[in-house]
Amino acid sequence: MDKPLALKLAPNSIREVIGQKHLLGERKILANLIKNKKLFSMILYGKPGIGKTSIANAIVKDLDVRYRFLNAVINNKKDFDIVIEEAKMYGGIVLIMDEIHRLNKDKQDLLLPQLESGLITLIGMTTSNPYHRINPAIRSRCHLFELHELTTEDILEGLHRAIKHPDLEGIKIDEETLKYIANLAGNDLRYAYNLLELAFYGTNDKKITISLIKSINTKPVFFHDKNEDGYYDVLSAFQKSIRGSDVDAAMHYLARLIEAGDLDSIYRRMSVIAYEDIGLANPSMGLKVMAAIEASELVGLPEARIPLGTVVCELALSPKSNTAHLALDKALEDIETGNCGNVPDHIKTTSKTYKYPHDYPNAYVPQQYLPDNIKHKKYYHPKSIGYEATLKEIYNKLEKLKKES
Repeated sequence: MDKPLALKLAPNSIREVIGQKHLLGERKILANLIKNKKLFSMILYGKPGIGKTSIANAIVKDLDVRYRFLNAVINNKKDFDIVIEEAKMYGGIVLIMDEIHRLNKDKQDLLLPQLESGLITLIGMTTSNPYHRINPAIRSRCHLFELHELTTEDILEGLHRAIKHPDLEGIKIDEETLKYIANLAGNDLRYAYNLLELAFYGTNDKKITISLIKSINTKPVFFHDKNEDGYYDVLSAFQKSIRGSDVDAAMHYLARLIEAGDLDSIYRRMSVIAYEDIGLANPSMGLKVMAAIEASELVGLPEARIPLGTVVCELALSPKSNTAHLALDKALEDIETGNCGNVPDHIKTTSKTYKYPHDYPNAYVPQQYLPDNIKHKKYYHPKSIGYEATLKEIYNKLEKLKKES
């Protein structure tokens, strides 16, 4: 069968890669590596369809080096052995590896010594956060490069390139329809190419219209608007709906994110919300969010919607408090402006006058902990809500004891 258009449009040089100017632009890191004909092991991470494979292939073609492509899941241990033997035969090889976050221990044990010796230079690719999902032993031997989401202009650039390809000879499409496809694609260039190709071969006269695209597109449109802010607007609305305790709105925006398959963004937002917006009013929410994330990762979509829906419902209806992180922000502000002072002598490591709280009733004894110049500073201001109401009672009692001492 003929290759899909997306593969035929794959760049043969980093100069042909669309987007990622922070890595590939003039005088940027990967462009400089190519210019200096030097390559180090690296991991490229980011969402699907934004250029990880394209960049990896473009790098090895620009450098004209021997390379092999493996998938951490599909290829077995024998495939890895063959690559290693080939590397020994030729004095080195570049290994491009997809789904590197799923590399099992046996394959890691084979690969690590070769990375250490430099016999294999690895270009790993993943849609997952490498700090969370990639084995530290592999990660420590690689440089990590995050790929940014493509803009509508990036997708349009790719589409304009695509309609000039010989496979689409005779295509009739206007700018408005190209923009419509770009908006549908979000940040996924591969999806845009595939949709364009399907539309082209799905017509009798090679004329592609918005009406035709609507009839064949199966991907819902949520995120992008004229200012390309729609994606972030949905994420913002998700957090603000939970913060505002509107459970119905929270479920609506969660549904949008789930339908788009954007689990990573859901995980990050829920994790932040649990501590930024709920905080000490219900401190158990942090653990519940992590449990829901683990369950979602275990079962995957579509079942992941069940633990996510449960925990988002509770996040929305939970009592809210932002006092803890505001207290820290105020403390950080003092540090940044130099409002610090010296640690009091009696709590320094060499102190002989420190009062050990556990030697006193209720494990508490009044003594100064803050530096002299800010000893009366108050960063934390508790609220009388949820679990924090209990903490406020304790806080007020301790403050009273301080004043009486």
